[in-house]
Amino acid sequence: MARVFFEGITKRFGDVYAVRDLTLEVQDEEFFVLLGPSGCGKTTALRIVAGLEEPSEGDIHIGDRVVTEVPAKDRDLAMVFQNYALYPHMSVYDNIAFGLRMRKHSKDEIDRLVRDAVATLGIAELLKRKPGQLSGGQRQRVALGRAIVRRPQVFLMDEPLSNLDSKMRVQMRSELIRLHRELGATFIYVTHDQVEAMTMGARLAVLNEGRLQQVGTPQDVYDRPENLFVAAFIGSPAMNLLDAEPAQVDGKACVRAGGVDVALPDALAKQLEASGASSLVMGVRPEHLDLSVKEPAVTFEGKVDLVESLGSEQHITVAINGNSLIARIAASEKIEHGASFQLAVAPQHVQLFNASTKERIGP
Repeated sequence: MARVFFEGITKRFGDVYAVRDLTLEVQDEEFFVLLGPSGCGKTTALRIVAGLEEPSEGDIHIGDRVVTEVPAKDRDLAMVFQNYALYPHMSVYDNIAFGLRMRKHSKDEIDRLVRDAVATLGIAELLKRKPGQLSGGQRQRVALGRAIVRRPQVFLMDEPLSNLDSKMRVQMRSELIRLHRELGATFIYVTHDQVEAMTMGARLAVLNEGRLQQVGTPQDVYDRPENLFVAAFIGSPAMNLLDAEPAQVDGKACVRAGGVDVALPDALAKQLEASGASSLVMGVRPEHLDLSVKEPAVTFEGKVDLVESLGSEQHITVAINGNSLIARIAASEKIEHGASFQLAVAPQHVQLFNASTKERIGP
């Protein structure tokens, strides 16, 4: 069993906290992603699991063992780094075989394991080459081969695709998902790229300033961000956030944002009242802003400030009463800079956050 459990992990470097009281469980055979901006503590957390850093407080469990004091070499895991960390003077074969030789495996067993690994990764024809003769994608496969040849319980991956071009990253994401399925091991994957996190992880944890912000499936985190940081960080383009305040129109609860009164569904209105919040932030995803105005949608009116064409869609920035809203709309719509524009949102797509606590209001 390769469950990994962070139990109250804190890591300090002098007076600076890299990780603060992290309690988190990664399930056996799960593909789990640690996601967050640079400096949020995700790589430090991974290095603590690997045994490359000692926690200031707390314990790491792998399976049924507490491994906080166990040397890295005895934790039965493998780590893939951002910079590949290959030996430049060794062939592909020798790079992959190196760890097995250090563990005194027999020559025949090493050969069998290496050839099984390169067959899985599709790099059998590269065995005699040196790293300097390989492309970035090929070097990444060699680094993965060196990890999988040992068949560890846990794979730790620290932004392994960040040095690849966009096309190769898409291909390698698919390769890693397939590899996880074939190996049946636990994967912990660190990235700042939300596309990688959303497409690869069965679950993900969002970190910021060393603190855990939210854990859940990618869709849950996207649909129901627990606080303003997660709401703004997850999504491309990011969620539109407008300062708002509670209001009443014809005896019905609503919020006033961007100079417009936005009606609320009954359930959200009750939760807003129960929260007692007097200062709010209203959030709307760009894909939920529509060109067609249908009851009971509310309409924001403004001028087009920016049009970004992405081929299959357009991102339209509209200036509205001192605010900016970004909408994702079809590429077929003809939009001109400076034109007057209307964007509608249905009440069920409105999200509310307490401006003081930064926490989500609602289920």
